[in-house]
Amino acid sequence: MDWELIQRVFIYFVQAAWTTVEVSMLAICIGLCLGLTGALCKLSPNPWLRYPARVYVSVFRGTPCLIQLFIIYFGGPQIGLQLEPLAAAIIGLGLNIGSYMSESIRGAILAVESGQSEASRSLGLSKAQTMIKVIMPQAARLMINPLGINIIALIKGSSLVSAISVVELTYTSHRYIGSTYRPFEMFLLAAFFYLIIVSIASFFIQKVDNRYALEI
Repeated sequence: MDWELIQRVFIYFVQAAWTTVEVSMLAICIGLCLGLTGALCKLSPNPWLRYPARVYVSVFRGTPCLIQLFIIYFGGPQIGLQLEPLAAAIIGLGLNIGSYMSESIRGAILAVESGQSEASRSLGLSKAQTMIKVIMPQAARLMINPLGINIIALIKGSSLVSAISVVELTYTSHRYIGSTYRPFEMFLLAAFFYLIIVSIASFFIQKVDNRYALEI
């Protein structure tokens, strides 16, 4: 183990870890927006909303995330979509994780007892009011753990963006392996930072879960 080498490149891995966090957080925001929209559209009786949402979920869950990133970054210019690597990474990961979050959110909504909706409607609440004021607050508790799993998977899966030249942890590892020929130290350092990021994310997800549990 070359500790001197690890100390020398440590700061560069810190910078790369920040890029990993940045990409992951922005992709999570996109994913949550798409996930909520997709879930509500799939539950809608309107086929113009329901079928496009089904296609979106099926396509992005049924194809590899790496291929999706390649299509967006390398294939985009052919259709006039020229994106920087970081933007392509955020959009690609966001679209991918949004399809999984959509099913997690939809499952949580369907898990709320149907009698809650019927009771709300009998009190004069509209469908939108019932969803916002009655169903979603109860579904929120049920979707924390599934969404947490999606978030952790996204953070670890963000290593794929190294394939489109985003300078995050995995890309940085490969770059320094090429100049130092020390793969063990480089990949171990990358794994260390991934573990730190995932542990912090897991801690906050558990805190949110515990807070909702206390409110029940």
